Amino acid sequence: MKKCFDAEKYLKIQKKKINQRIKMFDKLYIEFGGKLIDDQHAARTLPGFLPDLKIRLLQEFKDDAEIILCINANAIEKSKIRADHMISYETEVLRLIEFLRAHNLYVSSVVITLYDGQKKAKDFANRLKDYKIKTYFHTFTKGYPTDVDTIVSDEGYGANPYIETTKPLVIVSAPGPCSGKLATSLSQLYHESKRGINAGYAKFETFPVWSLPLKHPVNVAYEAATADLGDVNMIDHFHLDKYGVTAVNYNRDLETFPVLKEILTRITGKAIYYSPTDMGVNVIGECITDDKAVQRAAKNEIIRRYYRALTDLKKGAVTPEVPERIKLLMNELNISESDRTVALEADKKRQSSGNLPSACIQIGKNFIPGRKTDILSPISAAFLNTLKTINRIPDEVDLISPTVLKPILEIKNKTSNFKENYLKLGEVLIALSICSTTNPVVKKALESLDKLKDSELHSTHMISDDEMIILSNLGINATCGTEIDID
Repeated sequence: MKKCFDAEKYLKIQKKKINQRIKMFDKLYIEFGGKLIDDQHAARTLPGFLPDLKIRLLQEFKDDAEIILCINANAIEKSKIRADHMISYETEVLRLIEFLRAHNLYVSSVVITLYDGQKKAKDFANRLKDYKIKTYFHTFTKGYPTDVDTIVSDEGYGANPYIETTKPLVIVSAPGPCSGKLATSLSQLYHESKRGINAGYAKFETFPVWSLPLKHPVNVAYEAATADLGDVNMIDHFHLDKYGVTAVNYNRDLETFPVLKEILTRITGKAIYYSPTDMGVNVIGECITDDKAVQRAAKNEIIRRYYRALTDLKKGAVTPEVPERIKLLMNELNISESDRTVALEADKKRQSSGNLPSACIQIGKNFIPGRKTDILSPISAAFLNTLKTINRIPDEVDLISPTVLKPILEIKNKTSNFKENYLKLGEVLIALSICSTTNPVVKKALESLDKLKDSELHSTHMISDDEMIILSNLGINATCGTEIDID
C-alpha cells in the first residue's frame, strides 16, 4: 500500500505544537482521545500512520510526562468489551499499563470514574494494587452540566480526591470512549487552581481532522467509526465567528463548548479558548502527502465499517440505526459494497464451489480465493493458498504434514462440544509452526507472513472472533458477510 502520510514529519511538528502549549502553563493536562496504542483505524485511513505512533510521540516527553488512565465504573460493572481485541475495558487498562511501562512511560494512577459503590469496580481497584498503581474514585459531578456555580466548587469538582501528580505534562487517557477523561482533567484543574498552580487543559484528538473539509472521506470515516456513539462532524461555528477560519469538529464538543468555556474561565480566571478547535493540539492534517490516495483509503475504511456494522447487528451488538447511518455516509460519497472487489471475488468462489463458504485475499492486484473443505475453514484455505502463491509453491504441495494434521483433527473431535472437524486459522498457524522445524519450504512460507500486512480479505460467511483477532494481528483488513456456517 502506498504511503500517503509522513510519520516523521508528524512527530516533529506535533512535538513542537505540544511544547508551545506546555509553555502557556505551569502544568498542562492533555486529554488523549482515541486509542493510545494499536490505532488501526488511523493506520488504515492514513497509510503511513503507524498504529503506535502516539507512543513514539509520548516518548519524546518521557522525562516530563506522566499518564493517568480513566475507566468508567459502569463499564467495569457491565464487563464492557473492546471489540477490536475482544477484551474487557479493565483488561485493556492492565494491558496499557504494561505496554506503557515497557516503553519507559510513567503511568502514575488510575481513576475509576462515575463510581457509586459498584462491587466490580472496587474489586478492580484491589487488582491494581498488584501493579503498584495508585487508584482514585471519582463520582458524578454535582450540578453537571448546567449549574456552573456548583460544578466549580467544593461540592462539584472539589468533591473528588486530588490526584497526586509530579510532572509538568499529564496525559489523561482511557481504554475507550465515555470513560471520564474530560471530567478528570477539569477536576484536576480545579484542585490545581486552589493550590495556586497555573494549570491548563488541551485536547488531543486524531479525528476529525479540523483542517480538512467537512465531507472529506477521512472525516466521514471518523463518523462511520463512531456510528454507534452518534458523533456527527460539524463546522466549528465558534472558530469561524472568532477567526474567520473554517474548521471541523464534532457535535459533542460543539454542544458542550459554551459550558466548558465557562468552567475553564471560572477555574483559571481568564478566557483562553474561544472554540473547540482552539483546545486541540493535533496537527495531523499537515502531514498528508497524497490527498487522493488518502481519500481512497478512507473510502475503503468506510466500506469495511459498514460490513462490520452488519455483522455486529447480526450478533445483537448494535441497533439497526448503526449500519443504516454508515450506509447514508456511503451514499454521500457515492460508494457502495460493490466497490469492495475482494468481496465480489469471494462470492465468485462461493458460486463456483457449489455454494460452499468461501473467502478471498487480495494482495495488490492479485486475488487468491479459498473455500471450506473437509479439513479447513474458508479463511484457512485462502490463507494457505496465499502463502503458496506468494512463495511460488506448487498447489499440489501440502504445507501441513498428514502426520501433524491427523492428531490435531483427532483431538478436536474428542474435545469439541459441537461439530467442527476442520482447522481454523489459529490451528493452521500452530500446525505450520510444527512442520517448519523439519520442512524448509514451510519455514520459508511462515517467514513471508509480513507480506500479508495491509492485504484485504473477505469471507462470504461470518468470521469467528478468534480468527478475526488473528487476522487483525497479522495486519489483514478483514470483512465478512452475515451468513452463519452451521454445517
